Amino acid sequence: MNKKEEYSALFNYPRENTRGSEKVVWSAHYQNDPGLATANTLAAISNGVRQVELTIYRIGECAGNTSLEEVVMALRTRPNSYPVFNKIDTTFQYRVSQLVVLKSGMPSQANKAIVGLSAFAHESGIHQDGVPKNKRTYEISTPELVDVPSNNLVLGKHSGRNALKYKLHELAIVLNDPEFQTFFTSFKKLTDTKKLITERDLLALASDQSLSQDAIETYRVKSVVISFPPPASL
Repeated sequence: MNKKEEYSALFNYPRENTRGSEKVVWSAHYQNDPGLATANTLAAISNGVRQVELTIYRIGECAGNTSLEEVVMALRTRPNSYPVFNKIDTTFQYRVSQLVVLKSGMPSQANKAIVGLSAFAHESGIHQDGVPKNKRTYEISTPELVDVPSNNLVLGKHSGRNALKYKLHELAIVLNDPEFQTFFTSFKKLTDTKKLITERDLLALASDQSLSQDAIETYRVKSVVISFPPPASL
C-alpha cells in the first residue's frame, strides 16, 4: 500500500532522470484494494501523468480500479489544482454507471461517491437548513452535473423545522404558525415509527390536519329519500 506522496516520488524520479522523458505520455493504473485509487491517481496527474486508466463505477478485480466518475469530477470542480482538460460529458455519468450496474450484476451503492442516490441527499437537520440557503455549503458539485435524480432533502427523525417548511413550500402546502406547530408535532410522531417520510406522507398529514380544524366546514348526511316513477300501466 502506497501513499500519494510516495507515488509522487515514484513518478518524479524516472521523469527527471530519463533521457527523452518529456516526449513520453506517462500513464497511471491503480487498484483500489487499500481504498486509495482515486487519491493516488490525482497525485499522479499533479506530477505530470497525462494518461490515467479508469473504470466506471470502480468496477474491476478485487476491490476494483480507479473510479472514472470520481476523477472526472475532481478535475472538473478543482481546475486550479488539476490544470488539465478533458471532453467528458459529465451528465451521462449517472446513466452510464447504472447501465454498468445492470449489465454486470454488481449491487448498486446508494452511498457511492458522485453517482450514488444518496450522494446529494441530506437528512441531518443542520445540513437541511444550510442546503436551501446555499447548496455549495455542503455540495462541491450538483446533481445536475452528473444527472443524478434530485433528492436533496431526506425527511426523517433528524429533520428540523426549516427543512420541513422548505418541503411544504415545494408541495404548495401553506400553514400559519400555529398550524405549522401542530403539523410539526404530527410529523415528529410519524418519524418515531417510520424512518423516511415521503411527500405522500406529508400530503396525508396535511389532509388529516385540515379535516380536524373547526374552521373547516364539513358536511354530514341527515336523511336520504329515494323516489322512482310508478310502473307503467299495462
